[in-house]
Amino acid sequence: MHCPFCRHPDSRVVDSRTTDDGTSIRRRRQCPDCSRRFTTVETCSLMVVKRSGVTEPFSRTKVINGVRKACQGRPVTEDALAQLGQRVEEAVRATGSAELTTHDVGLAILGPLQELDLVAYLRFASVYRAFDSLEDFEAAIVELRRAERPAVDDGNGEGVVPEGQEDDSGTAQVPCPLPPPADGGPAPAHHARGPAGRRRAAMRKPAAGGSVVPAAPDRTPCHGNNRGTSGRFCPYREAA
Repeated sequence: MHCPFCRHPDSRVVDSRTTDDGTSIRRRRQCPDCSRRFTTVETCSLMVVKRSGVTEPFSRTKVINGVRKACQGRPVTEDALAQLGQRVEEAVRATGSAELTTHDVGLAILGPLQELDLVAYLRFASVYRAFDSLEDFEAAIVELRRAERPAVDDGNGEGVVPEGQEDDSGTAQVPCPLPPPADGGPAPAHHARGPAGRRRAAMRKPAAGGSVVPAAPDRTPCHGNNRGTSGRFCPYREAA
């Protein structure tokens, strides 16, 4: 490399180190003629083809500046923008292509920007996708809401309490089968085991003569604590 000071056609590398998380190499060089030192930065070439057909090197700074305009007035820090720019560059370089279109770069921006700020995402998408009506914004908002809605299985997803499966206090209950009757009759329907469900189950236990009596004492509290709201144990679980 020519010396930028005396234009000598050769230079000597004094020091080398990686920068930008290994995406570039910083070299310290010295001219053998004038002995002055200068720094060079080597990066893998990545070109972007614009809509006009002009080709220019990929610039992380241009990506950050474009996203910064969409984030005006939003609680987005400069550190967050710098991290977004790094993620976008890593994504486009991971494609393995030496040339990319502006469309490819825009797609790489939308994903991290959606995670960063939804309002900024809509602003950027309105320009990138050329929104020209309110219907375009409404469709984008519906798409965002569907993406944020938690996935639910066909048969009541995990962690979702089906309708009608809560006890008197609003606590989620777990369906628990009742024991079969002693006389061999039809099995009773399932009931929900919760604070109220346990009280009802205790009263349903038949005695030898067919009458309902309190269950055997097991000192189980009414409401999941050591004692109930009145300070006494459940009367339906105390010994007769």
